[in-house]
Amino acid sequence: MDANLQNDPEIILRVENLTKIFPGVVANDNVSLEIRKGEIHCLLGENGAGKSTIAECLYGTYRPDGGRIIYKGKEVHLSSPRDAINLGIGMVHQHFEMIPPMTVMENIVVGTESKGMGLKLGPATEKVARICENYGIVLNLNTVVSQLPVGQQQWVEILKALYVGVEFLILDEPTAVLTPQEIDKFFMILEKMTKDGLSIILITHKLNEVMEISDRVTVMRKGKKIGTVNTSDTDKADLARRMVGREVVFRVIREELAPGEVVLELKDLHALKKTGVKGLNGVSLTVRRHQIIGLAGVSGNGQREIFDVAVGVRKALKGEVFLEGENITNLSPRVIMNKGMASIPQDRIVEGLCMDFSIYENIILGNQRDAPFSAGFFLNAGRILTFTHNKIKEYDIMCANPAQTARCLSGGNLQKLILAREMSQSPKCLIAGQPTRGLDVGAIEYVHQRLLEMRAAGAGILLISEELDEIFGLSDYIAVIYKGEIMGIFKNGDVTVEEVGLLMAGIR
Repeated sequence: MDANLQNDPEIILRVENLTKIFPGVVANDNVSLEIRKGEIHCLLGENGAGKSTIAECLYGTYRPDGGRIIYKGKEVHLSSPRDAINLGIGMVHQHFEMIPPMTVMENIVVGTESKGMGLKLGPATEKVARICENYGIVLNLNTVVSQLPVGQQQWVEILKALYVGVEFLILDEPTAVLTPQEIDKFFMILEKMTKDGLSIILITHKLNEVMEISDRVTVMRKGKKIGTVNTSDTDKADLARRMVGREVVFRVIREELAPGEVVLELKDLHALKKTGVKGLNGVSLTVRRHQIIGLAGVSGNGQREIFDVAVGVRKALKGEVFLEGENITNLSPRVIMNKGMASIPQDRIVEGLCMDFSIYENIILGNQRDAPFSAGFFLNAGRILTFTHNKIKEYDIMCANPAQTARCLSGGNLQKLILAREMSQSPKCLIAGQPTRGLDVGAIEYVHQRLLEMRAAGAGILLISEELDEIFGLSDYIAVIYKGEIMGIFKNGDVTVEEVGLLMAGIR
């Protein structure tokens, strides 16, 4: 390493030959990088490339097995996140770390202001209010966190870091839970933060965002650093090639297919949100075999309620759900699944998998009582392991072995695990909720191809997505939802992105 670079005041953090090994996996393999003061530096790579592991080493969650971390010109040894925070290093995780029953302010100050029997919120509230005003963050500090939309929960996590005065902030997939409108505002605020002297590592897989917001990009692949480039000197195609080691096709080829008979029909559905307010107000939709219906809308406008009612985890107040002409309204999820309904839930960790179960347990989840996995009261271990090995190979699930817990898998491999389970049953209908949320470009390409293969094989697919590129790329028809009502249904090609955007905002 250049001795002059070691003392360069523009370099706030340097990583030298960082190595981190987990059982059976080299997560980081001699990775070196430098972060400049006041820059937004993107860590880009496929899921499982080692981006989050580097971040957790810098935040003190993991201790490296080799290499050095040099912060502000001094080598540091971090034993815990508290060590990192004390140095001025903060991190916002992809999956938030908050106490849901507490208010925004209580979450921000807990662990920092507590003395005696309670939290002292007075001066702290004034300080947080000044931070919000400085950055244009609109947030009711007295609201209970569990009542906030997920996009605003993100701000709570960022405010926690700003409150303790961090100078170096790590953001792990921060836009995965934001709408396009929220992302625009988020980036404006990040740029203001860097002008105020904050240095940011932004972990992402979204190439459009990398090109828009970053100053430099470090590309990771399979635990190794592929290279660091100035964002102004590269483009999406180059970055994608570096990420996955091959050319990436950004546009899916959707062949025209004649639609078959109706496989899923929603008639005049009404349902409540978890908060007790009206979530669906007379939704009607029809999905046919060999067809993908894309449901577009800003998060929170009824998509989750449609998904939940259709798969049986939420009761319909009024209306009916039909699967191949059979009324399945308010039946149990297991009965609906056995009749041919498959689903990809919006939150793969909370709703799709049991994270402490093994891969082989998760891959038969819901079917464990059925042949060929069981006979009577006993599971057939041999058939389960054979099935699991076959699906790991077929879906390219990167893991040490089938006994590994789901918790050890990257986001992309978790999604492949759900796809392997749901698609292996040759379902009549698939409801896919945000199937590519949080996935890298290679994994997105893979998921899209699998959905098109299911469509070609005769399944009907209801695709719920907040990514308009995905909706327009995959769908035969596009339905737009706003405040629990369908604003319109259009054949793909008969409506523009701008027109759909207006409908998403409630403007007919």
